Amino acid sequence: MRGLLVGRMQPVHEGHLDVIKRILNEVEEVIIGIGSAQLSHTLKDPFTAGERVMMLTKALTENGVPASSYYIIPIEDIICNSVWVAHVKMLTPPFKHVYSGNPLVQRLFVEAGYQVTEPPLFNREIYSGTEVRRRMLQGEDWEALVPDSVLEVIEEIEGISRLNHLSKKEVKE
Repeated sequence: MRGLLVGRMQPVHEGHLDVIKRILNEVEEVIIGIGSAQLSHTLKDPFTAGERVMMLTKALTENGVPASSYYIIPIEDIICNSVWVAHVKMLTPPFKHVYSGNPLVQRLFVEAGYQVTEPPLFNREIYSGTEVRRRMLQGEDWEALVPDSVLEVIEEIEGISRLNHLSKKEVKE
């Protein structure tokens, strides 16, 4: 059986990896949809879809998750919720089960007849993209929240510099 998990992964952190590993205990393969793939270079969504795919691929490899057990698919938002499930289905391999903590995603897939599970979140108050980005901007310890390979990607793309620059831009606006 194949399952679908959709998340923004801004950035990939240890909580994402925990959820993916738990899902792989229930299904043979997981499709990881990189949500809001069209968004980047904002404080909420600083990383491009390609950067997030790179982070996720490297983090899964670092954690010994076989490449044959997952697919990573960027999924752009569309403005019409009633056709979003069809949009996702068009972009992905077939799947039977959906994993999401997002109430809108859950509702749309339930209405489309899918089995939907809200995955147990791993230490959510610490392991969230919002907290990782907050710590990055405040100069606090964020490195412990992400796999080493994600840290390397963020350093390679100068992610902290990008966030700091974006925070100055958004304060002016």
